[in-house]
Order: sequence, then structure tokens, then C-alpha cells
Amino acid sequence: MGGGAAAKVDAGGQVVAALDASLYTQGVCRYASWAAHRLAAPLACLHVVEGRGRRNGDGSLADVALDAAAALLDEAELLEAVGKLGGDARGQLLLQQAAALATRSCEVPVRALLGHGPLVGALSTLAPEAALFVMGRRGEQSEFEKTRMGSQVERVVRDIGRPLLVAPRGFTDVRRVLVAFDGSESGRRRLEWVAQSPLFAGLDIRLVTVGDDAARPALEQALRMLTDAGAQASGRVVHGDPQEVIGLHADAIRADLLVIGAYGRSRIHQLIMGSTTSTLLRSIRIPVLLLH
Repeated sequence: MGGGAAAKVDAGGQVVAALDASLYTQGVCRYASWAAHRLAAPLACLHVVEGRGRRNGDGSLADVALDAAAALLDEAELLEAVGKLGGDARGQLLLQQAAALATRSCEVPVRALLGHGPLVGALSTLAPEAALFVMGRRGEQSEFEKTRMGSQVERVVRDIGRPLLVAPRGFTDVRRVLVAFDGSESGRRRLEWVAQSPLFAGLDIRLVTVGDDAARPALEQALRMLTDAGAQASGRVVHGDPQEVIGLHADAIRADLLVIGAYGRSRIHQLIMGSTTSTLLRSIRIPVLLLH
């Protein structure tokens, strides 16, 4: 759960929702709308046309005109409609529906962007102006039953140094947030980000540290830092394998969102995510916010 420097709070940045034609699209849109509303930030809905012949896209993004009067399709209707389309037409329909859903969910300014080429390239283009990225746990090329996490998530975490919210299929309003805290310096920087960000203002913040009684002083210091910043916070030390007990604790306290570092200490220099983080992303049902 360690890692590099945590991303700075960027209240002026936009929230970017990366959309495809998977079962996760509506969840991505709802959580992105929720985050944009709390951050008082604009929302950019992005669809990238990849596939054969698109690998060498120049990374340019084009605005898609939105029809404010467009009817909102349900999930089954949307998947059926996009299944009949391809290329830009498919992307334009997805973006139109995403914008309609975002407008209905939260009143935030919405921009629709269509790109060509690798997704990571498009996200890199938007990264300097992004406060937060949101994407689904698996993409449309992944089978829903697979336990493996979508490879796009791994590439984005590796290459984009911004906070990334990985969304499940459905949406539950976020009231209780569980933050996995390992006592490291990078973990303290991530807590400072949580304390400063309006994303968490007024929410019930719970910390969990995996370890023994020796970990308690660092946890208590972290809690004081949060409460001094005005947060409503509590926490506990749990024992066991982090890959198991963090998820169990999230279930036990009925957390609505998990915040965790993108990389484990032993794997920070490898081009894969930390083992604890990867396991939790595969198994946990609530959204996961990954911080560097």
C-alpha cells in the first residue's frame, strides 16, 4: 500500500469519465457525476475508438455536440443500440447517453469528447487538467465472469499519475469511506489529500491499518491529523492478510468507498500494481479510489 507521492488536490480540475460499451458504463457515469458535483468541477465524458487501424492515433480529442432533449435509454436498450453500431457513431451514442445520465444525476457542466488511438494516450492528454479519472473495473473486451481485472485499469494506474476511481456496475451514494493506511510516509501524504479534498467533506471517514499493536500509535496520529482538519474520523488495527482483511472490514462497516494506494511496498518499482491492491480490485464490490 505504499507508493510514490500522492496527487495534489486540484479543485480546479475536471473529472474525466472513461466510457465504453461494457456493463460498467452507467456505474462509471454515476460515480463521475457524484465526484464532479462534490468537487464543484466540470465533467468530461470520454470515449476512445481503439481497435485495428487505431493504434497510431495522434491523441487528438474532438468535442461531440450534445442534444439536451435526447431520450435516456435504460442499460439493456443502450447495450443493444451500441451493439448495432461501430466506430465514431457508437462513441457518439455512448457519449450522448452518458451526458444525459450525468445531467439527470447531478447538475454539473458536461463535455463529451471522442478520441482515437490507445485509451492511455487520450487520458495522458487530459491528465494536466484532470482532478480525477473514473473508469470501470473491466472493459467491454473482458468477460464479466472473469476474476481478472481489466488490463486497461493496470495500464492507466501505471502510466497516469492522477487519482483513479474504479467503479463497479451499480451506484450507491457514498456516505462512509474506508481508507487503508499503512503508516508509511506516502500513506500520510494520501491522508493529507483525503483531509484536504472536498470529495470527502462531511463524510464518515474510517481508517484501517493491518498489523499488530505496534501499528496503533501511527494510526492514532493519522486520526488526529484528520480530526484536526475537521474530518469525522475513526479507525482500528486489524490482524491478518491485507488481501483478505481489508475487504472483510469494508463489508463489516458497510463502507461505500475504499481508498488505497496504487502500489504495494514490495512492488513499487515493478510495472504491475501491488498485490493487495490488485486482489481488492478483483474481489471488492464497492468503488475503489487509487492514489499514488
